[in-house]
Amino acid sequence: MEGETSWDSHNIIHYGGSVLHFEQITEGNDEAEFDTISLENILPSDILERILSFLPIASVFRAACVCKRWYEVIHSRKAIRGGNAAAQKPWYFMFTGDDTADGYAYDPDLRKWYNLELPCIERSNCFVSTSSGLVCFMDNNTRNHIFVCNPITRDWRRLIEPPGMKNLDYSALAISMAANSNDYDVVVVTTKQVPEDFLQWELSIHIYDSESESWATSATEVLVGWRGGDDGVICNGVLYCLIHCTGMVGNPLTRQGLLAYDLASRSSRASLMSKLIPVPCSLTCGRLMNLESKLVLVGGIAKRDRPDIIKGIGIWELNEREWQEIARMPHKYFQGFGEFDDVFASSGSGDHIYIQSYGATALLAYDLSRKQWRWSQKFPVTKKFPLQLFTGFCFLPRLEVTT
Repeated sequence: MEGETSWDSHNIIHYGGSVLHFEQITEGNDEAEFDTISLENILPSDILERILSFLPIASVFRAACVCKRWYEVIHSRKAIRGGNAAAQKPWYFMFTGDDTADGYAYDPDLRKWYNLELPCIERSNCFVSTSSGLVCFMDNNTRNHIFVCNPITRDWRRLIEPPGMKNLDYSALAISMAANSNDYDVVVVTTKQVPEDFLQWELSIHIYDSESESWATSATEVLVGWRGGDDGVICNGVLYCLIHCTGMVGNPLTRQGLLAYDLASRSSRASLMSKLIPVPCSLTCGRLMNLESKLVLVGGIAKRDRPDIIKGIGIWELNEREWQEIARMPHKYFQGFGEFDDVFASSGSGDHIYIQSYGATALLAYDLSRKQWRWSQKFPVTKKFPLQLFTGFCFLPRLEVTT
């Protein structure tokens, strides 16, 4: 199928001979002599590494098949240090169904889908969070199987079980990788209803530190009239998570709010609700994203008389405690999803946001730097039955990142 490439073909190890033919002219001899010169003798290692660093990720894997030396240079990770890793646009991985982990990754630079096999999960029914090339998964059933992986190199690790994961009603997952090292934090926000009180919900924040390989419960608070949800993100050292109104507390038109928790000052005893930030309007499928150290919210804008039906999709950026709308999906793209209800998925990284309907494979990307909307190439898999669902996540393809 056009636009589809098997990722496996980029991982084939082939030690072939790459040679260049140069014509040597000998004085007094009209006939040309041809010498075969190995490419390895032409390019010094530092220049070869520099050249390879400017290739897209998919092309780097193809280059690894040229010869043994190129393979060793690429897999030693020298080729991507100081190169264009930061310039690589984020990819989008779409699952082919809700009962499998099979799927394809979309490269917006080459506009191609790659058959990419995830290394550590068996089903798409899981929580997902990404940061700087790392992807964190948490199973949706027991919520005690948490993995961190690099989907490009297939390097992965299972984390030890976090505390307090029994009898939960809601959970949110977030990961943040350090800027100058491979250290990272994983945060799980858990919510469970207080017994015999439908207005009170106990919210806890559990933090995993990869350097110490341990969990710590840094905050627990009982919320009244509010409960935690399934969405969270870490931006500039602050954990943000959406919470939802469960009763007539405060403004009855406010259905959601934003909690902010400073991960650097974990011992703070200030109430989480004291820093509640209202969302810009009544939203459905709200998703928080860290886009180049900016907190961005994507959500469906609900109709006033029918809050379960959306009339459009908006994008907002948080400045201090105020939301600023930076984009709204044009109506022609909104209609392009076909029969679009209030359920859709969105995910972002770098300067890209991807939006898709759960009931279809159409994928729309928004480039914040260019302020441009664009459809992806057609997904390689078609919908086979009416209730088949599709979802996915956005991640940065990186070769040098390890778990």
